Amino acid sequence: MSHLSQERVLSVHHWNERLFSFTTTRDSGLRFRSGQFLMMGIEVDGRPLLRAYSVASAHYEDHLEFYSIKVPNGPLTSRLARIRPGDAVYVSRKPTGTLVLANLLPGRRLYLLGTGTGLAPFMSLIHDPEVYELFDEVVVVHGVRTVSELGYSDYIRNDLPANELVGEEVRAKLRYYPTVTREPFENQGRITHLIGNGRLAADLGMPALAPDDDRVMICGSTAMLRDMASLLEERGFREGSSGDAGHYVIERAFVS
Repeated sequence: MSHLSQERVLSVHHWNERLFSFTTTRDSGLRFRSGQFLMMGIEVDGRPLLRAYSVASAHYEDHLEFYSIKVPNGPLTSRLARIRPGDAVYVSRKPTGTLVLANLLPGRRLYLLGTGTGLAPFMSLIHDPEVYELFDEVVVVHGVRTVSELGYSDYIRNDLPANELVGEEVRAKLRYYPTVTREPFENQGRITHLIGNGRLAADLGMPALAPDDDRVMICGSTAMLRDMASLLEERGFREGSSGDAGHYVIERAFVS
């Protein structure tokens, strides 16, 4: 298991009955880029049981943070949801993923579109000074079903603007747009619908998404990825990948 490091859980936070996040120690030799994911898990029946998890913490921090859903009877998450500080987890030494800045062409605005725990890679990105160096505006759009699923909302609104490293850039450039589909809230509707009907642009006071100025990162459900890709392609966006930068990128590691 040389490709894995054993880390210790430092803290656990349960957002609601379905979502939790936790921090762990970090191997001093681990390097990753903002937006990437790692294989992470626990020992089950004497062997590591691993799944892909985006790193929610910044690439320069001395700990790792992960954001997870609780799947009833899920082979990993039903056990992982019971972890406590001091417990052991396994983390791979090989980060990967498509949600990295190098896979996008230069642009003016960066849209980070996530549903559910698809917010995780964007939490890492909005802590990265390079994001604010490359883009004039950064827009985080987080879509969930209920208000209690808006993990990190208070942090993005209140704590991140005071961050010692990126707080000034956050206050000047970051826009946060949470939206809920099944409960009354200040913003309501699916991300794809809000973009397609122009509501998102109108609410933010920005022009409609266009490939000349806008770059997009997407992380969410299979349906959301499919619908967003179709919407963007219809508007002239081209998908980027490693070695072939484009107007948008999608993380497909977490969908079936």
